[in-house]
Amino acid sequence: MNHFLPTKAFLTGGFGKHKEKLVSFEQALRNAEIAPFNLVKVSSIFPPYCQLISKEEGLKILQPGQVVFVVMSENSTDEPQRLISASIGVAIPSEPSLYGYLAEHEGFGVSEKEVGSYTEYLAAEMLATKMGQNLIDTNPVEGGFKVSSGLTLKTLNNTQVAQGEHGMWTTVLAAAVLVIES
Repeated sequence: MNHFLPTKAFLTGGFGKHKEKLVSFEQALRNAEIAPFNLVKVSSIFPPYCQLISKEEGLKILQPGQVVFVVMSENSTDEPQRLISASIGVAIPSEPSLYGYLAEHEGFGVSEKEVGSYTEYLAAEMLATKMGQNLIDTNPVEGGFKVSSGLTLKTLNNTQVAQGEHGMWTTVLAAAVLVIES
């Protein structure tokens, strides 16, 4: 058994505002409820047979101080009225023995819906090309995409947006937390 293969994953996100950039990031981690863990950023593979669970279920499995692997998108601004976003897109093949893809994207001046849709597309496009396939349609239909082989990719996203304030740092983050049970 491979002890570093995540069997569960969950999505979370948060935002923070403070006069200090680092503190605004810490507040975003707290808002996302992942501040008590030692986070290690990893690249973007959603493991085969990995089960996507709720944040509440995932947090029950983890312990404060635990090393936790995350795919994270983060964005900050100290510009008043600047709209910022951080998003994680997920593409999971309908065949559970195949791995999926997690895509991170940061943006400025774009709505939550637009950023979320774009990040789902990025995840699907990167997975399709990794599989040597093409997306049949570049717009998700009913929560997913199809690739040229006929395989369906279920997609979803977690996107956080916030607007900057005068004299404050604003930070947003979105994360996919990969849970390794012992």
